[in-house]
Amino acid sequence: MTTATNLSELTGDYVIDASHSRIGFVARHAMVTKVRGAFNEFDGKISIDGDKPENTTASVSLKVASIDTRNAQRDGHLATNDFLDAENHPEITFVSTSAKQVDEDNFEISGDLTIKGVTKNITIPFAFEGVAVDPYNQTRVGFEGSHTINRKDYGVTWNAPLETGGVLVGEKIVLEFEISAIKQA
Repeated sequence: MTTATNLSELTGDYVIDASHSRIGFVARHAMVTKVRGAFNEFDGKISIDGDKPENTTASVSLKVASIDTRNAQRDGHLATNDFLDAENHPEITFVSTSAKQVDEDNFEISGDLTIKGVTKNITIPFAFEGVAVDPYNQTRVGFEGSHTINRKDYGVTWNAPLETGGVLVGEKIVLEFEISAIKQA
């Protein structure tokens, strides 16, 4: 296990291991609870410059049709034009524009998040979780982060009023990233 203090050892190109990573979200439902979901199909790359962390880059692409909230009817609705419009916008993308090391184990990755054809620049704080060599002799790094967006900023505006006041779906969506990436030879 290596800590961020040995960051130069991490320099290289990595591919996100989707089978050991999670990219998900949390949304307020009916003003009383939260619904969690994830995208089951995604890919991404990270290029780490351990000597100059500000040169680190990352990109990820999520397949909208792979949305999974453990409810097929809700997933189908989320894929329609009411929400993410998978037919016309099959992917959600994030492409970094800058990186910053905040302290020994924390980083901020800024970049362009595109949802439903709308692009906004956001900054995601990430915590470095460590590095390990797995039983297949692959070097893996782990990062976790989250960021809250307003879905209306991306043209995702559908809602339904509640009898008791409020709305069915909250505007604020927490994006969650649990990333395991494999160093490429």
